[in-house]
Amino acid sequence: MRHIISILLRNEAGALTRVASLFSTRGYNIESLNVAPTEDPLVSRLTLVTLGSDHVVRQINNQLLKLIDVVSIVDLTEGDHIERELLLLKLRVEDDELARIHELVRTEGARVLDDAPRSYTLELTGAATRIDNLITRVAAHAEILAVVRSGPLAVGRGDIAHRVS
Repeated sequence: MRHIISILLRNEAGALTRVASLFSTRGYNIESLNVAPTEDPLVSRLTLVTLGSDHVVRQINNQLLKLIDVVSIVDLTEGDHIERELLLLKLRVEDDELARIHELVRTEGARVLDDAPRSYTLELTGAATRIDNLITRVAAHAEILAVVRSGPLAVGRGDIAHRVS
C-alpha cells in the first residue's frame, strides 16, 4: 500500500540522512521526498511517500520516532487528506502544434511560465493522475525536454493539523 508520511524534523545537519538511512537499511524505497521549513525555523516538514504493508510502515514509523531529530509523525493515508503535486514541464513545440499546446494548457488549467522560441515551460499543480494526463496529452504534440515533479505534498482535511506545538 502507498503511504504518505508527514514528519516534523529538527532542522539540523544529518537529520534527513538519518531518516533516509532508516528506510534503506530495511530495504524500503522512498518514492518521493519533500522537505521545507515550517512556521518554526528550527523544525522542517518532511513529506515522504513509500510503498509497503500497513504493518511494516507502522514498524518503520515507530523506529523513526526513536530518532533524536524526529519531533512527530503522521501517516496521512490513515485519514482523509488533500494531496497535490507540482509539475514543471519543458517542451520543444513546432509552430504547427502551438495552437494545440495552447488549447491543452487552457483545458488542463496549466500555466505557461516561459515561451521562448520553440521551447515552452509549463506548470501544473494537481493530483498525480491529472499530471500524468497532461504529460501524456502533451507528448502527442511536442517533444518533452524535461519533466520535473515535486512528488505529493499532503495535509489532513478539517481542523486537525500536524503542526509544531
